[in-house]
Amino acid sequence: MTTKLLIAYYSSTGTGTQMVKWAKEAAEANGAEVRLRKVHELAPDVAIDSNPAWRKNVEASKEIPEVTSDDLLWADAYIFSSPSRFGVMASQLKQFFDLQGGLWAQGKLANKFVTAFSSAQNPNGGQEQVIQGIYTVMQHWGAIIVPAGYVNPSTFAAGGNPYGTSASIDGEGNMLKADEVKAAVQDQTKRLVDVTSNYLG
Repeated sequence: MTTKLLIAYYSSTGTGTQMVKWAKEAAEANGAEVRLRKVHELAPDVAIDSNPAWRKNVEASKEIPEVTSDDLLWADAYIFSSPSRFGVMASQLKQFFDLQGGLWAQGKLANKFVTAFSSAQNPNGGQEQVIQGIYTVMQHWGAIIVPAGYVNPSTFAAGGNPYGTSASIDGEGNMLKADEVKAAVQDQTKRLVDVTSNYLG
């Protein structure tokens, strides 16, 4: 049975966009059917235009559809990704979660498998808190959390976050240790697909 994977994310300047594209590659290479979706942007154009990298990412990701509740129903497993906003997930992703009360009340979000990524401007920018915040929501949904854990050497090479792969950027907006982060993202994705596939039989 083919695993159906929803990758839903928010990214302003593109770090998260790159991470989820790596995840999509890995999931498809491991036999999953993937929907890559972004969450709805809440920031006004004046804010986006104040940062050239933000506007560039918005334009570059125009072809990626916005996530819907139907995507949640379709999927067997989820990957969620968010940058750190003062140590918590971005409001854009949180709003999407907040709109799922109807599905949650019907029990339709339970028993889905989930893992998460995060990013911030520095190595101690709240990445672990962001992932734990996502997992808190997932526990309320009754989802089954599949963390990165310490099961792949890539986790250590990318910074050692057992909750989920996290990235940092330098002063020029470039991802630090990009090759290591890519490997960790792809190993974490494969782990999620494998666990989900084993459960589905």
